[in-house]
Amino acid sequence: MPTEILMPALSPTMEEGTLAKWLVKEGDTVFSGDLLAEIETDKATMEFEAVDEGVVGKILIAEGTEGVKVNTPIAVLLEDGESADDIDASTEPKQGDADSHAEPATPKAETLPAKGYGDDAGAAQQAKGGDAAPASSGGSGASGDRVFASPLARRIAADKGLDLSQIQGSGPNGRIVKADVESAKPGQKPAAAASSTEKAAQEPKAETGKSPIAEPAAPGAQAEQIRKMYADRDYEEVKLDGMRRTIAARLTEAKQTIPHFYLRRDIKLDALLKFRSQLNKQLEARGVKLSVNDFIIKASALALQAVPDANAVWAGDRVLKLKPSDVAVAVAIEGGLFTPVLRDAESRSLSSLSAQMKDLAKRARDKKLAPHEYQGGSFAISNLGMFGIDNFDAVINPPHGAILAVGAGVKKPVVNAEGEVEVATVMSVTLSVDHRVIDGAMGAELLKQIADALENPMVMLA
Repeated sequence: MPTEILMPALSPTMEEGTLAKWLVKEGDTVFSGDLLAEIETDKATMEFEAVDEGVVGKILIAEGTEGVKVNTPIAVLLEDGESADDIDASTEPKQGDADSHAEPATPKAETLPAKGYGDDAGAAQQAKGGDAAPASSGGSGASGDRVFASPLARRIAADKGLDLSQIQGSGPNGRIVKADVESAKPGQKPAAAASSTEKAAQEPKAETGKSPIAEPAAPGAQAEQIRKMYADRDYEEVKLDGMRRTIAARLTEAKQTIPHFYLRRDIKLDALLKFRSQLNKQLEARGVKLSVNDFIIKASALALQAVPDANAVWAGDRVLKLKPSDVAVAVAIEGGLFTPVLRDAESRSLSSLSAQMKDLAKRARDKKLAPHEYQGGSFAISNLGMFGIDNFDAVINPPHGAILAVGAGVKKPVVNAEGEVEVATVMSVTLSVDHRVIDGAMGAELLKQIADALENPMVMLA
């Protein structure tokens, strides 16, 4: 029977994407591992590989179409002996499979990743392995849900008289594969189905007589309302790409769900600036030039080791405490920002951190980062000092426990230890903290450790 090729989920947070370019055409024979299409996700433009073999019988979604929902049929694959006449009308994408805003767009040749707020592991492996989403389907379960299974698994199930809706798939995204049907017995219930009955019994029932909470207006309706407000004004409407939509969703989630609190202090940089100048003279022959940001990364990594309970992330119903210091650094790119992660920063030399940071920042601006390079970490740094910003409050990047907002170093009059007024270079920093992960005293200790390392930079070489 014809096999539907579905829109894959190429990252854990992907709900829809743009079918940027087809790499095959109707009538082409494809084999497992062949490239089928380029798909623009909320993270990047990735190549999608075939899982099954056959002939491309029909392309259902035109290239350049935006807003294609995950698991929407995008093409139909024919097996040996089948023809286009075997394609049933049911394989046509239903209205609503893609958002109402879906429309053809000019495919982008370059990678278009979304900001590293999110964050989202395993996307690169999924994209290369072709197992990110089920690529074939057919039939429906008793509940009316689509059953995802490979053609071989379907044939074996038919021979054994098995109901695919009663089999728990072990393939990507629950897809039923050969091993599942070979080990299945007639009449067995999948573990998920059995447990769902127990869960339903345990879930609290909605109380009667209470009015539901009013839902906010749908984005389309909200946009229309705002357009009417500015109907008599001249404006340009800027369409959101995948990156901006992801940034909007992630920051809204962060501010609505994370109980932020803020810790602020000034840090004297004179000793650090003098030490940095001396090091850069000695490293000049090696082509190494350390920035103040390199020292901030190192100081933060060492502080996370000194306050290990703060080296943690929020995991829904628990806290995960990390052992290495994986520090993310915000990098501004056209249309958004990325937060590439420097792993094991506590054990790295300043020159090594500096070289890697320059490489990550360059590839972030060129939109060439792999997913594993901007996912993870427990702590982030956002430095706007180079733009002349004295201080600001940064939004925590879930699931991180904290983010350090770094302002510019400014010469100010200060009172020294002897009680005398002198001029010093002072940098204002603000630590935004997730109160579910880090309490006030712990956050204060973490910030003190960062400040102590920056004001006494020699300790970072110990």
